[in-house]
Amino acid sequence: MAGSIPPEFSLIYKHFLPLAGAGALALGDDAAVFAPPVGRELVVAADAMVAGVHFLPDDPPDLVARKLLRTNLSDLAAMGATPLGYLLTVSVPRDTPEAWFAGFAAGLAADQAEFGLQVLGGDTTSTPGPVSLSLTILGTVSPGMALRRNGARPGDGVWVTGTIGDGALGLLAATGRLDDPDGFLAGRYRLPQPRVALGQRLAGIATAAMDISDGLVQDLGHLCRGGGLGAGIEASLVPLSSQAAAAVAADPALRARCLTGGDDYELLLAVPESREAALRAAAVACGVAVTRIGRFVSGAPQVSVRGPDGAPMALAAGGWSHFA
Repeated sequence: MAGSIPPEFSLIYKHFLPLAGAGALALGDDAAVFAPPVGRELVVAADAMVAGVHFLPDDPPDLVARKLLRTNLSDLAAMGATPLGYLLTVSVPRDTPEAWFAGFAAGLAADQAEFGLQVLGGDTTSTPGPVSLSLTILGTVSPGMALRRNGARPGDGVWVTGTIGDGALGLLAATGRLDDPDGFLAGRYRLPQPRVALGQRLAGIATAAMDISDGLVQDLGHLCRGGGLGAGIEASLVPLSSQAAAAVAADPALRARCLTGGDDYELLLAVPESREAALRAAAVACGVAVTRIGRFVSGAPQVSVRGPDGAPMALAAGGWSHFA
């Protein structure tokens, strides 16, 4: 009937309009219009998630939404940026129940409140395939202060936040391939913890930074190539949660998965020795653990790993690849 609202727009107005910021123009126009804060540079990143690849098809929609937003927030954290807003594209099968949208929007609302940002617009569409999601996030930094991947120097320490390997082991747990008595590991896979507050304190401390999404060893290789140098890390120094440590103790082969499996969304940093105290102080202020696991060295841009026995550790692959 002429004048009636198409079902797609009814869903948008019901579930996503309450999430919109002022620049979204009540989601009634073709694009958002806003001015970034005076004296700040924009930082823009985008990530996609597909059911069966980045999350399990039966994962709760609120956790799917929060993982989507948090993986993008982790990119902002790695650049030292403050969140501003985001654009969202949702592609779902036609028979997706409205309850899924309600749960998805509730997850976004929870994390918008926690991290201080709003939706600015986006798109919804149907697909014959699995649920496919894309989010473009916007943040701001002081001019010239964005953290980059290309600043590491020989002698800088290789540092990580939090614990490594929980996400990779969590996927095993969530799919019934690893015992997870308290659900911690599966929870870490489904709900990353982006280090946004700490990232904003790292200007003048870290010489290079990125987030760990595709595996510690592989992502460290990116910092090596960016700086034109190598790095050596000690597997025994890589921090594990008590749950991951127990899993590795029961099956030592899982240590390699912790180093290469991805889905950590922790920060990977290059920090000169003279700034280590400043890093520790910033981490304490944010309630985030930081650990030095190795050093950058002169030489070819490659990563060497020593196992707990001190011998070089052979790894079948450095990390996750969508096209391998």
